[in-house]
Amino acid sequence: MNLMTSPDRTLAPDFRPITKLDVQKAGQVKLTNGIPVYTVNAGFQDLVRIEWLFRLRSFDPQRPLLQNAANRLLQEGTSKKSAQEIADQIDYFGAFLETEEGPDTVSIVLYTLNKHLPKMLPIVRELFADAVYPEHELGIYKQNQVQRLTVENEKVQSLARRRFLQLLFGQAHPYGFYVSAEHYLQLDREELEAYRRRHYTNDNCTIFVAGKLPADLEKLLDQHFGDSDWKTSESMSESRGVTMLDPTQKHYQEKPGAIQSAIRIGKPLFRRSDPEYPAMSVLNTVLGGYFGSRLMSNIREDKGYTYGIGSALVSMKEAGYFFISTEVGADVTEAALKEIYFEIDRLCNDPVPESELAMVRNFLLGNFLKGIDGPFALLDRSKTLVVNGLDYDYYTHYIKVLQSVTPAELLELARRVWKPDSFTELVVGKR
Repeated sequence: MNLMTSPDRTLAPDFRPITKLDVQKAGQVKLTNGIPVYTVNAGFQDLVRIEWLFRLRSFDPQRPLLQNAANRLLQEGTSKKSAQEIADQIDYFGAFLETEEGPDTVSIVLYTLNKHLPKMLPIVRELFADAVYPEHELGIYKQNQVQRLTVENEKVQSLARRRFLQLLFGQAHPYGFYVSAEHYLQLDREELEAYRRRHYTNDNCTIFVAGKLPADLEKLLDQHFGDSDWKTSESMSESRGVTMLDPTQKHYQEKPGAIQSAIRIGKPLFRRSDPEYPAMSVLNTVLGGYFGSRLMSNIREDKGYTYGIGSALVSMKEAGYFFISTEVGADVTEAALKEIYFEIDRLCNDPVPESELAMVRNFLLGNFLKGIDGPFALLDRSKTLVVNGLDYDYYTHYIKVLQSVTPAELLELARRVWKPDSFTELVVGKR
């Protein structure tokens, strides 16, 4: 007798709305020198991920790549070890070390088995204290990056992405500088080392740890990172002074030989800390934030102008912005622009139907649920709060708005935020 019951694959499963989401809060301790350490102890394997995050506290528009290069080349050699020796030690213990660079922070991230943590932490500390940026490794980096940039400069989407941010924030700010080959070629070993000494300091460091945490984790971190020998005596401001440029112009950059045009449309907008950010997330998702969005349905599925089109909200420490991006055939550039503005106008004039809003609401709640699945994802949620100066009430507010925002509220928000002449429009390619 078969007690198993097979599901009827001809019937869709019952719809079950997500009604409650609990975010596990990260623990927090401080090392002896005051470095905050955020922890999520939720793993099943004897594995940890440790991230050392440093805020970018200065920016030189004459040397805009200094912070990225200093971080990217951190593991390319110290006064005691070559890049190969560092890589061999990391490989020997089955660990993995990577760097991350963003507009406001840089990080170095270590993945390692717990039993090898005592061997790996001294290596990381040595990088912060003694990275020397050897000329040979710096030369390889410059050569590779210039070649990569040459290739990227042939792509309309790459040109549009960089040019659009320059239009919003300007060349003098880290959010908007337009990188050139000369910027890579002028990188200097001694300047990188000086940058490392000023910025990789205990008073500029936050540590995030996730996984199945060993009992002696705090002791090990304090042993290798809790002293005050890696501090700076320089006083540096955390603000780098965002100045928005004229956001209402239309721009066109011809790319000879291009068979496609890259389109960017957007505007400066509030950051994640703004109370209206959650509702704006819903509105953005309706427009272009998922595969079933209006932009995808109209411009890809119906008109066939593109393989993909989307919109997004970007929130940084000192500013935020909204943008739409796509690449279309050069012969349908004007038609695609017309349809993009048509969809924006529709959201400014007609309430979102309840059925569509229910779909988007559950899409966002499902994405949020995916984002708290596992210790690494949970810690990323906590890091988002720390970096943006928020607390866990933000997620409570976010989920509450997702579940309760009405079509009338979205209509009012769209009319207020997406005023017709408020957008910066950029086309790179042909039109």
